[in-house]
Amino acid sequence: MDDELAKLISELVSRETENPPGNERRAAEYVTNWLAERGIDAELIREPYEDRPQVAARVGAGDPTVVLNGHIDVVPAGNREEWSHPPYDAEIEDGRLYGRGSADMKTGVAIAMKALVDLEQAIDTDALSGGLVFHGAIGEETAEPGTKTLLERGYDGDYGVVLEPTGMRTATSEKGLAWYEITVAGEPSHASRPNQGDNAISNARPVLAALEAYDDRIGEREDDLVGQAHATVTQIEAGTKENIVPEDAVITIDRRFLPSESAEGIDAEIDELLAGVEAAHDIETSWRRTRTYESAAIEPDSHLADVFREASAEYADVPTDPWGMKASTDVRNFVNDADVEAITWGPGDLAQAHTYDEHVTLADATAGLHALEDALEVLLDE
Repeated sequence: MDDELAKLISELVSRETENPPGNERRAAEYVTNWLAERGIDAELIREPYEDRPQVAARVGAGDPTVVLNGHIDVVPAGNREEWSHPPYDAEIEDGRLYGRGSADMKTGVAIAMKALVDLEQAIDTDALSGGLVFHGAIGEETAEPGTKTLLERGYDGDYGVVLEPTGMRTATSEKGLAWYEITVAGEPSHASRPNQGDNAISNARPVLAALEAYDDRIGEREDDLVGQAHATVTQIEAGTKENIVPEDAVITIDRRFLPSESAEGIDAEIDELLAGVEAAHDIETSWRRTRTYESAAIEPDSHLADVFREASAEYADVPTDPWGMKASTDVRNFVNDADVEAITWGPGDLAQAHTYDEHVTLADATAGLHALEDALEVLLDE
């Protein structure tokens, strides 16, 4: 176990950075100061939000340049009573460091910071010919443009590594995510006179049936690396009082989509589905897409991916076959927006993300740091 790395992860976890509401500032300032104390000129970027700074740093200016990306926001800890280890105490027990964000993804941020410092001298003396860029991004958990802003500000490169907890497997593709709110209209009335109104809950039934059929239909779409497409009803909200016939019902859909699909294409499918239900059942609906994480993919046998697969195999017993993620990450900003070849890779178990008693195994974090530095030395020595 690397004691300095363990301390760094602990310091990051102990700074609560829940999003919402977006409390990244204290962690951003800590990261900036930690790097500055070690001779790295880091910048607080006050975009896209003045009160929620993010961090960017650069070492060297050669080719190729590799961007190490991590987000510093975390999801809320939830009910503190459900935690055996307080979520921001960063307690270590039996080689595990517990706390919100320990896996997702402050360990990834920490190994990026360490790699920047550890490789700086070799880069500055031209022992390694390339350069490194560091991102401590805000807003990933709520699809905000933190990483996108950093890339647009010029903190980009030839390669990108998004350091999410993949168990050190190398992901070259990932599903997209779109959330939809479908509103089904009704007409309110007193429940003692239900026929005077038009019950939005009753009107929602054919919409729910159509969505279930839609989910079955798109489930036949499949990608070799990320699996099936899905459309899952995750919320239904209706009614204002026990004795009032509800005037509308709002259905929330979680739509997971493949690299071959697009949010705009799914919009058209939702339009067509609702138009059919409206015509068949004489009801009124409307919809809006509330959040979008686009899918992304690069070639599975890319040079970047091969280098990281080889480094991972050296330090961890992980498969080296092509692989994709079912979750969404900021890698889409690299691949889709900045046209940068990028992978999602990092130590830690993705199953720990957003859970009570989230934790990371410190031995895995150390192995991840070694694998990352080995991979970077290969890439930067080309």
